[in-house]
Amino acid sequence: MATLFPELASTDGEVESQLMPATALQHALIGNDGAEGAWFIKRDDELPIAGSIKARGGFHEVLAIAESIAIEHGILAPDDDRRVLAAAEARALFSQYSVTVGSTGNLGLSIGVMAAALGFDAVVHMSADAKAWKKDRLRKRGVRVVEHEGDYAEAVAAGREQALAAPRCHFVDDERSALLFFGYAAAARYLSRQLAEAGRVVDAAHPLFVYLPCGVGGAPGGITYGLKALFGEHVHCFFAEPVASPCVLVQLASGADAPVSVYDIGLDNQTDADGLAVGQASHLVSPLMACQLAGVFTVPDDQLYIQLLALKTSMGVEVEPSAAAGIGGPGWLRDSPEGQAYVRDHGLDMRDATHVIWATGGSLVPSEELRRFQAYAATLAGRESGAMQQVA
Repeated sequence: MATLFPELASTDGEVESQLMPATALQHALIGNDGAEGAWFIKRDDELPIAGSIKARGGFHEVLAIAESIAIEHGILAPDDDRRVLAAAEARALFSQYSVTVGSTGNLGLSIGVMAAALGFDAVVHMSADAKAWKKDRLRKRGVRVVEHEGDYAEAVAAGREQALAAPRCHFVDDERSALLFFGYAAAARYLSRQLAEAGRVVDAAHPLFVYLPCGVGGAPGGITYGLKALFGEHVHCFFAEPVASPCVLVQLASGADAPVSVYDIGLDNQTDADGLAVGQASHLVSPLMACQLAGVFTVPDDQLYIQLLALKTSMGVEVEPSAAAGIGGPGWLRDSPEGQAYVRDHGLDMRDATHVIWATGGSLVPSEELRRFQAYAATLAGRESGAMQQVA
């Protein structure tokens, strides 16, 4: 990795994010009274190269593809130094292959940038929700971007169709990929180590709560799978989805084996959280989450902005709207009837709980976009404050 991306030299090629204490955010959102447990933010918004959680699964899958092709053609043995994959001979080989993906944005960045860096013909099919700056960044990296007028599902279907028609094309299937899933699951091991370094025990007396923004479900599902494997009943993972795009909630609540979309229940899948604008949940992940996920809560778009403003004001951290979805999780668990019922029904002692809010993207967002997010959030906060004063 460090051979492909010199900016990773300081970490010996490791792509990982910090676990940041979030006491200031905790006090800003719920005050000092009743602020049980300790809050942390998992800073995947800082992940290098791709700038989002999608680096975990995306890099893993592209590197696995490259390894497989290189081994098949005899230029890499299973025990060889993987820097062989960045050599001229490997690049010449990979240039004969294409890697294709359908995305609302962040997975496309992850797959496209890594595939292009290795020499593949990288193609990203992007939905109508994808931000212009993400398309521009891909094109500057030598990635072909195919724009679609439809939603995420249409972009994925188009990429899948193209791959089926090309013998040397690998399609990264965000809805069904085990390679992506296990790339995300590996994050659990890193988080476990970071929690130990922070002195946070995870057991019956010290439960762990993790709040994960959710689109199609692959990234949060993989992380949940990994965490449950490590911590079992002592970890409680909640997905946060936009009110208009709660595809995992809809699928699980339906109880159906057949796919059910948000459109089927009258929702429009229109949200400013472009990374979460998905109408139908992953076919791979949904059945797994039925018995592993603690719950799902939904967040209105305006609340996403209020939460990203609170994060910036209290801690100086700026994220995109999608990444702010989980910020309200601890408050929801404490204050909502559903959250209170969950804690009560599971007999949980919250005094020494650990809460991890997963920030999924934001460091690559252009500064003008970040300013726009903050300005709009400040306007919303002003309206909210004014309304409260009128009521008083």
